[in-house]
Amino acid sequence: MALSKAASSCTMIMGRRAGAGAPRLAIRAAVAGVGSPASCHPGTALGALAGARLFQTGSPVRRAPAPSPAGQRQAVRMTTEEAFVKTLQMHGIKEGFGIIGSAMMPISDLFPEAGINFWDCAHEYNAGMMSDGYSRATGRMSMMIAQNGPGITNFVTPVKTAYWNHTPLLLVTPQAANKTIGQGGFQEVPQMAMFEDCVCYQEEVRDPSRVIEVLNRVIEKAIRSSAPAQINIPRDVWTKELDFVFPQRMALERSSGGKQSIAAAAELLSQAKFPVILNGAGTILSKGGIEASKKLAEKLGAPVCCNYQHNDAFPGNHPLYAGPLGYNGSKAAMELISKADVVLALGTRLNPFSTLPAYDTSYWPEGVKLIQVDINGDRIGLSKPVDVGITGDASLVAEDILAQLAPSAGEQDRQGREALIKNAKASWTSELSTMDHENDDQGTTWNERCRAKHPERMSPRQAWRAVQRVLPKDAIVSSDIGNNCAIGNAYFTHFEGSRKYLAPGLFGPCGYGFPSILGAKIGQPKTPVVGFAGDGAFGISMNEMTACGRGEWPAITMVVFRNYQWGAEKRNTTLWYQDNFVGTELNDGVEYAEVAKACGLKGVKVKTTAELEAALKNAVEGQMERNETTFIEVVLNQELGEPFRRDAMKAPVRTLELRKEDMADHLWA
Repeated sequence: MALSKAASSCTMIMGRRAGAGAPRLAIRAAVAGVGSPASCHPGTALGALAGARLFQTGSPVRRAPAPSPAGQRQAVRMTTEEAFVKTLQMHGIKEGFGIIGSAMMPISDLFPEAGINFWDCAHEYNAGMMSDGYSRATGRMSMMIAQNGPGITNFVTPVKTAYWNHTPLLLVTPQAANKTIGQGGFQEVPQMAMFEDCVCYQEEVRDPSRVIEVLNRVIEKAIRSSAPAQINIPRDVWTKELDFVFPQRMALERSSGGKQSIAAAAELLSQAKFPVILNGAGTILSKGGIEASKKLAEKLGAPVCCNYQHNDAFPGNHPLYAGPLGYNGSKAAMELISKADVVLALGTRLNPFSTLPAYDTSYWPEGVKLIQVDINGDRIGLSKPVDVGITGDASLVAEDILAQLAPSAGEQDRQGREALIKNAKASWTSELSTMDHENDDQGTTWNERCRAKHPERMSPRQAWRAVQRVLPKDAIVSSDIGNNCAIGNAYFTHFEGSRKYLAPGLFGPCGYGFPSILGAKIGQPKTPVVGFAGDGAFGISMNEMTACGRGEWPAITMVVFRNYQWGAEKRNTTLWYQDNFVGTELNDGVEYAEVAKACGLKGVKVKTTAELEAALKNAVEGQMERNETTFIEVVLNQELGEPFRRDAMKAPVRTLELRKEDMADHLWA
């Protein structure tokens, strides 16, 4: 059954079970044309099988049927699992992430011969984050799949993470059998309801004959909406032999927006005295989006800021690049956008955290004329008043606006604006290079005490500058949720291309940095990758150390900042809860470098900036030349940076005395 966001109910129909020994269709990984437009020609019986032979295991060979008359597609007899895998091939989906389970084994049995790689992870949570990292680094759809019930439930957080990262993914959720569902059987849970708010589209296979139809539709919905989509499959749908017709792939042309809105945007920008462009994830996801925004910025002489956690949405080496807005972003970007009279928010939903005050400054310009462009019209105007809203593809919109600009667009005080951009960037670069330590709010002394307690330890900023000095310019990096990684946001402004910066996104999951960089390396094996996480967040995903050392897994480099605390929550405690630390302390005795060695990987512990630089340089070299996975444990002091949620926190008011003696222990005696 299909469920869009508006749908609310579901029913299930039990499918017919085929007898044992059903003929098996050979799934050829090397068949020419898989996933290409030619493979979907309506005159072929099975697009991806053009010229291939079909055969029944242990039986005489069956050849592919002759082409049907023009405009017709001929049925091919196969099992439901063969149909499923052929549909994956048709769409070029060749990477799956999860943990093996009996409910998926009819299709996983076909993966090797179909050329589909299944990455058997240590935990489904990490598998989902790997899938997100793979697809974000490559732009290619991947698949999450696991056992029904407790396996699938572990996908909830990564699927919602991918949703707000705008990552098109295929979520395959094998389900308890139709004939027993509703009886509270083994590993049964309502899997459609669980993901209703985490995907752009979901549908259940209600009859075995509809496997191809449903899977094809789910994949196409994910691509169009740039988000995860779910196919739910009762396990008794498998092993049925039926006649299937493969659909022709349908690509919908994306829109450049309405003519009137494009004209209105071009007029506003043509008249602007200080135009600013704010690039979001849409410029990365849109083919040619960054190049189109670059041409538009150059015509206007407009500085380009990047939305929070999308630091690679514009080339960092371009003179008009201003840096990221938001938490621990670029002061240069904030200064420049504060002067704007017109802002073009290109390919962004303008999430509320992108423009929160930072460095004690509220920088969003009052009275600014705002043009917002998003592929999803429902998100336009959600967080800020919009003067011109455009539902369309970022690249196409930018190209059409550029074509309609007045010849004089951008000429008002161009030289003065360019000089201001240059000076603002130079000033911020200079200031950032001298920022060694974190400040304390008035009336608090936590950071001062940390420096005094461990004067020999690096501060977070000293560590980040060391990383910055030796990190390869072409590296893909991932980051995690936490205070130390948040500080690092200011130092990731060097990206010359897109799909290089994998931040966790606005769902804010801890444990993203490690698995996402594994996925990125799987997708880009010839590119150096480096993941970053604090010790708290890393602890959530560190069980993947037991999986990633296997022979077929590519090597990565992972940096773990060791400050022995949940830093973000501890920062809140120092500011609003008078150092009453509850649940913020980590185990001092854990040695992450030694854990890495115990897993057959390389582990290095460093305590100085010189040791960090040497270790990181050697680790990346080992990754690229010796296939070595290295974990670098970086010991830091316990300084804490700016809290994430000043807007949402305040000191509590106590009105009642609470005493330990009032605990009713006698009720449980």
